[in-house]
Amino acid sequence: MTKINDCKKCRRVGAKLFLKGERCSSQNCAMVKKPYAPGQKPKRRKRPLSEFGKEMIEKQKLRYWYDLREKQFAKYAKDVIGRQKTAEAAGDQLLRKLEARLDNTVYRAGFAISRGTAKQMVVHGFFHVNGKPVDKPSYAIKVGDTITVRPGKKKVFVDFTERMKNYNLPAWISLDSKNLEAKVIGEVVIEEIAPPVEISSIFEFYSR
Repeated sequence: MTKINDCKKCRRVGAKLFLKGERCSSQNCAMVKKPYAPGQKPKRRKRPLSEFGKEMIEKQKLRYWYDLREKQFAKYAKDVIGRQKTAEAAGDQLLRKLEARLDNTVYRAGFAISRGTAKQMVVHGFFHVNGKPVDKPSYAIKVGDTITVRPGKKKVFVDFTERMKNYNLPAWISLDSKNLEAKVIGEVVIEEIAPPVEISSIFEFYSR
């Protein structure tokens, strides 16, 4: 299966998902240069989307946002469907599960410029969790867990302290930038996440 590059993912769903770090905030962003779907002519008239089409796009937005394969993402979504009384509660639970992934926590802590980069770093053994090496991106981080950079990988972070001076750290993570250590100190604050997605549409898609 051909891997879709990050810029084409944003163009496919018609939303800037910030999948390539700082590049997405510059004039080099594909959504600035080509704000239309891949393969589509700029002035081509769009056909109205069906409800199913709209739901699928919302699902794809969140899947791309967290850099997950369809099978992985569907498992997370289906795990919370039916367990919560309201779609809002189910949405919060889904976001908490996705935010708890090790690759996402590494990204949120500022160790990587994107979730894709964070995933690669985890797979290549950059981090310890509570003193033990973990190379599984989907590893679920809990409150109280500590993530540290392995000693042999610290040379990659020579300018980390300086880079983090202007970084907005989530409220649920504390960071010791000098010692390259992050700790989850509380539950995910849903209001801080704000993905550009209509969560209820995702559950409607998987409930069909």
